[in-house]
Amino acid sequence: MLIEGFEYQQVEGTDGVDLNVAVGGSGPPIVLLHGFPQTHLMWRHVAPALAANHTVICPDLRGYGESGKPADGYSKRAMAADIVAVAGRLGHRRFALAGHDRGALVAFRAGLDHPDAVSHLLCLDVLPNLDMWDVMQGASAAVGFHLYLMAQPPGLPERMIAASSDEFFGYFLDQWVNDPAAIPSDVRAAYLEACRRAVPSIVADYRATATVDITHDEQDLARGTKLRMPVTVIQQDWGAALGFDAAARWKTWTTNLHHQTTTSGHFMAEESPTEITTAIRTLLNR
Repeated sequence: MLIEGFEYQQVEGTDGVDLNVAVGGSGPPIVLLHGFPQTHLMWRHVAPALAANHTVICPDLRGYGESGKPADGYSKRAMAADIVAVAGRLGHRRFALAGHDRGALVAFRAGLDHPDAVSHLLCLDVLPNLDMWDVMQGASAAVGFHLYLMAQPPGLPERMIAASSDEFFGYFLDQWVNDPAAIPSDVRAAYLEACRRAVPSIVADYRATATVDITHDEQDLARGTKLRMPVTVIQQDWGAALGFDAAARWKTWTTNLHHQTTTSGHFMAEESPTEITTAIRTLLNR
């Protein structure tokens, strides 16, 4: 499936990995990064709306969709470098960046590693990686069982997930959505098919979150590295549910933060596209 009105091309990221990229519109550039278990298609409502005034770039992250799937190289640092490289090859050395879920972790790392490239940053429904692991305690951590499964050494997680991939990935599509109609059957089928072909790389992405990404975040926290651009974070109220202050967690990493909660489900760009489009436009005016 394609985003209507967008043109598609393979664009080289880093380390010889090509990313599948949809581009539409004209004007100041904004890059939109998808989450799990999705592809760039999750932006199919938001991207055309933004394209009225912006050049909108929607890649599949490395390891997902129609992008390259190397055996390794799934640190958020490497994935963020892909995005900066792709934007540069498309003629944009500085751009706004929005990410959801896994894409938000990549966007977060891009903002820390490439502050001269990222002008504005939007993160949807995540905590910074280091904070995510810190708040996952006790029985409440069961909600993130997939994080612990895919953190295990190579072999068993890949075999277990591949053996029932549609059930595994479909579980999250069904459980994390408030309005099932927001992910119609054809879109759901496209997500499942893409994930079915990407089990090893998706697991590698998550495994990096539990290993090298923690190291990179710890190093930045020790150095006092912060996101210097305007940042907007929109989340479900996980803090109230799991007992932490999400806004305070984000303030540790930012200098110019707007934090808000939403009544939408996790897939908010699909469930509440007008809310997310408005939030992006508001952010770009800061």
